[in-house]
Amino acid sequence: MHRLIDERPLDPQRLQALAAQVYGHQGLTPDDAHLCAQTLVQADLWGHPSHGLMRLPWYVARLQTGVCAAAARPELIVDTGAIAVIDGHDAMGQVLTSFATGEAVARAKRHGIGAVALRRSNHFGTAAFYTLMAARENCVAFLATNASPAMAPWGGRKKVVGTNPWSWACPAGRHAPMVLDIANTSVARGKIHWALAQGVSIPPGWAADAEGAATCDPAAALAGLILPMAQHKGYAIAVVMDMLAGVLTGSGFGAQVQGPYQSEHRSGAGQLLIVLDIEKFIPVAEFNARMEQLIAELKSVPLAAGHEAIYYPGELESLNEQRHQRDGLRLPAGVTVELARLAQQAGVDAGFLRA
Repeated sequence: MHRLIDERPLDPQRLQALAAQVYGHQGLTPDDAHLCAQTLVQADLWGHPSHGLMRLPWYVARLQTGVCAAAARPELIVDTGAIAVIDGHDAMGQVLTSFATGEAVARAKRHGIGAVALRRSNHFGTAAFYTLMAARENCVAFLATNASPAMAPWGGRKKVVGTNPWSWACPAGRHAPMVLDIANTSVARGKIHWALAQGVSIPPGWAADAEGAATCDPAAALAGLILPMAQHKGYAIAVVMDMLAGVLTGSGFGAQVQGPYQSEHRSGAGQLLIVLDIEKFIPVAEFNARMEQLIAELKSVPLAAGHEAIYYPGELESLNEQRHQRDGLRLPAGVTVELARLAQQAGVDAGFLRA
């Protein structure tokens, strides 16, 4: 595993400012650069470094080659009240999905439900970042996206199915919002990249090599297949998410989608957002009280051996964020070296990474 730089925690705000300056150097507007940087640091704060600052070099490389368009703006091409379709023109996925979330929330407030489809989009980081935006507006939100092939159809050994993550989020009264953000593989592909960057093995059951044999080698896993969660069920859910995010939206699907790990091809990824205005179903205060009751019921269950607490979906991320905001973020040396390199290219002072 890479050594942490002097075992020192780093200030999340300074890291976010650095990433925003790097993005700005690639042609993003200040607002877009701030948003894209925020999504990276937020993933690290939540305890998901596989989707955090480790990814900044990948996004920068795609901006530099032009397969991701820094100056592109979302274009509304279908507008039928509760439903909208947006052409992203290959802009940053973070920018597009944030815009689409705002559209979906506004439409839900008018109609009770808002459904927004994105085509010609890009990888956007963590899906929870956007569903939580809607949850803060007293909505229930669902987001599906597709991704480049990572696993084989059940019974096959050629990867043509993406991880195709999806997320749900809603407010939870006095608690932090309830949020689910999962890929349909046994693990997000970014976690295998993270293991490779750290020089550590991956656990059994995550992946198979190119011949379909089980492997704990992250390099062999990335060249081979990531296994679906829950066997055939994960595969089936991934295909349905591709239907929603790719086929229905008019975007790429299946092997047409390219990942953020390369900078030669446009993404072709699509997304679908569905937002429900809680107030149109039930008073928000009553919804929150019922959510508190649900969470209390979950937490009242006797603990199984080896467990110290019961958590509802999203609670661990909320606790991680509180801790990391207080104590700072610790990044592997390989990530800080890359951040320093990008900062130097952009003419940004990154001395705090080495101080």
